[in-house]
Amino acid sequence: MADTVRVRFAPSPTGRLHIGGARTAIFNWAFARAMGGTFILRIEDTDPERSTQENVDVILNAMKWLGLNWDEGPEVGGEAGPYFQMQRMHTYTEALERLKERGAVYPCFCSKEDLDAKRKAAEDAGQAYEGYDGTCRDLDPAEAQRRIDAGEPHVWRLKVPRDHGPIAFTDAVYGPTSFPVEVMDDMILVRTDGSPTYNFAVVCDDANMGITHVIRGDDHLSNTPRQILIYEALGLPVPTFAHLSMILGPDGKKLSKRHGATSVEEYRDRGFLPDAMVNFLALLGWSLDGETTIMSRDTICSEFSLDRITKKDAIFDETKLNWMNGQYIQKMDAAEWVRLSRPWLARAHAAGYPYVQTAVVPTPDKNAPAPEIELEPLTDEQLAAYDDELAAQPAFYEALYPLVAEREQRLSEGEEKLAYMFWGPCVLLDEKSVKKVLLKEGARAEEALAACREVLADESCEWSAAVLEEKCRALAEPLDMKLKNLLQPLRVAICGNMVSPPLFESIELLSREDVLARIDATMAEVFA
Repeated sequence: MADTVRVRFAPSPTGRLHIGGARTAIFNWAFARAMGGTFILRIEDTDPERSTQENVDVILNAMKWLGLNWDEGPEVGGEAGPYFQMQRMHTYTEALERLKERGAVYPCFCSKEDLDAKRKAAEDAGQAYEGYDGTCRDLDPAEAQRRIDAGEPHVWRLKVPRDHGPIAFTDAVYGPTSFPVEVMDDMILVRTDGSPTYNFAVVCDDANMGITHVIRGDDHLSNTPRQILIYEALGLPVPTFAHLSMILGPDGKKLSKRHGATSVEEYRDRGFLPDAMVNFLALLGWSLDGETTIMSRDTICSEFSLDRITKKDAIFDETKLNWMNGQYIQKMDAAEWVRLSRPWLARAHAAGYPYVQTAVVPTPDKNAPAPEIELEPLTDEQLAAYDDELAAQPAFYEALYPLVAEREQRLSEGEEKLAYMFWGPCVLLDEKSVKKVLLKEGARAEEALAACREVLADESCEWSAAVLEEKCRALAEPLDMKLKNLLQPLRVAICGNMVSPPLFESIELLSREDVLARIDATMAEVFA
């Protein structure tokens, strides 16, 4: 292997890629890019029941969505492959034979029942169980071989040197760290069925792949002294370790489902952008200068360094993520916004006219917890209908972007914020808005609507936002009406709500016929 930096991200394909794993992947990826090194993706698929191809695909797709391109690994290959542990079993066998030759391992014939009984006896005596007591450590080699040849079940344990001093290393985040060797029992390296344990497999893989830096969560910190002992037993150089602090929720507790979404796919499906997610996750435990918040991938990849990783636990603040995502939405162009908003614009399109009927609908309770539901996927026919309309009038869809560019924090919000643009001649009137605007005593809402309708019905009037707004505003003085009382009813009649994107910019994108029909429908529904 080359002497350049080589790092790896090694997920187990037992489910989705969670936020903590994504942060670890980003740190490895960014460090490799900053150092001109190699970023390796390795799949640790030794759990036969949960390690499925479907879960592998989920992880690969999440990595691709985040834009974390790997230099070696599945679908890419590389000189250190294969990149699935189940395809590397021969390397663990070879490493075990090497340890046998060095006298660094021994067979243990203690059954699980024997070990459980010893643990229980210690607990019954009120003593702490200190791990395996070395029963088989000093068995006569000839006797041990006889029992192996007889087919007696056994595991292979590491013979931890009893004269070994503290197991010390310098963690790139935590600094000088050490563990007393006395707390290390003779750990199992190979199980009875011949499969390697986690610590043994990961050391073999990292060594064979030439990994120079192991960057991972600090939940692995206790594994590090064990792995160092295995490196030493194999006579291999020990990589640099960097352990990342935990990610906590705003309440200071370990991030979990109760704090909201926990997997990359969930954030993708809620309308977050990959660039924003990478930016946000990169700042969970690392900073450029302590001040910069918004930064490009290029900046992260060129400036990332291990010495700026903090020991302090990171706080996952979704409010900040929402804000950051909104900043990225504001900076994209209209065509890109349309392309990325397809799932939600298509849903708004599918739910629109002719399915919408004019009605007053209850105002959503914003204090109520969001229902945990999975939206029904759009049918192929619905998507095709949307795509056909998009192809027929791309300018219309791109013109929707300015309506929400500064109001969206997630792309998914477009479905609700822009639903009214797909209602045709119909309108769904928000109950609260009807009461506060259209039925407000003394507001003269019906009079205001009638006056605005007359302006909008004038076909000699240019159908543009600026002209229509100027002419409608000019009604305020002769009607002796406050501008708010004049235009708010029109907003409700056109958009269904007193809080919506820019009114006249919206009207310009709708047809004159539909705008007039909505005003008529609103007056009939509310004032008839």
